[in-house]
Amino acid sequence: MKIVVLAGGLSTERHVGLTSGTHVCRALRRRGHQAVFVDMFLGLENYEGKLEDIFDVPDGLCPENRVESVEPDLEAVRRSRKDQSPSLLGKDVLTVCAMADIVFLALHGASGEDGRIQATLDLLGVPYTGSDYLSSGMAMDKAITKRFMDAAGIRTAPWRDIHYKEEDIPRLVEELEVPCAVKIINGGSSIGVELPDTKEQLESALRHLLQYGDHVIVEKKIRGREIQIATLNGEYLPAIEIIPKGEYFDYVAKYQQGAAEEICPAPITDEQWQQIGEAAVKLNRALGVTVYSRSDFILDEEGKAWCLEVNTLPGMTPTSLVPQEAAQIGLSYEDLCEQIVMRSLEQRKAERA
Repeated sequence: MKIVVLAGGLSTERHVGLTSGTHVCRALRRRGHQAVFVDMFLGLENYEGKLEDIFDVPDGLCPENRVESVEPDLEAVRRSRKDQSPSLLGKDVLTVCAMADIVFLALHGASGEDGRIQATLDLLGVPYTGSDYLSSGMAMDKAITKRFMDAAGIRTAPWRDIHYKEEDIPRLVEELEVPCAVKIINGGSSIGVELPDTKEQLESALRHLLQYGDHVIVEKKIRGREIQIATLNGEYLPAIEIIPKGEYFDYVAKYQQGAAEEICPAPITDEQWQQIGEAAVKLNRALGVTVYSRSDFILDEEGKAWCLEVNTLPGMTPTSLVPQEAAQIGLSYEDLCEQIVMRSLEQRKAERA
């Protein structure tokens, strides 16, 4: 098949998407597909061949990528593009997507995981991997996801949905309890998350997060073990436990080698695995999430699982969490990428029936 692997984009998780996309593209090419790597924001402005020949390029335009230890400088990325228009779609992106049999979405965060590119491809009639635009958008919004958890009876930390300005911070510091977690509404990869233990830290967190916007959720901090679990084709996979070397599983711990220990399968009881897996599947069904996902939980000292969120386009490097869990049931990285493609084609066909 002709496959565009759409990666990068212009979100705080840009580096993660670029790295996922590079590995996915190479895996699909090893499976015999005519896969080509395309950066959603930069597009094909540096491609010098004929557009109709792009699926025949010998290297699939795959760059060398790795996740940096700091967030990407998005303003520098903006300035680097020849086209300085406000469009988030680079040169020939939609044209080459329309030429493909399917688009593999190796995007994370804003404009990739939030339903906007899914809706755009729907209007073009182009199949893509993962969940549809509505489910993606709802799952990306932490306040909406929390409401679905509450409605579905999925255990999650008590929380508040807050819109605020600088002048509201003193009042909020008085009202809110600590310790807590403060999260921007549409963040990912632990960017835009603060975990204050004191009122002073809470004030600092609220001021710092205003750079991402004026909408956050504040939830009670649940202490326990970090457990994450993937779903594939409606079934949950073996869970994985994350043990950060630092205090928290932050951006550095997630993507820098040696910053966290990942144990798969997680050393938990079958009952705890079932509790977490069934909650993840239940949340997916409530939101309409399909094909694959990864849900994040805290397992407290009493063995109760608390759901944090669901990711509709989780990281997809060979060492990412979903591929690690798939390997436990005998699925190689290439097999996993292939399954995501084939199941997504079936899902898009069913949605159009």
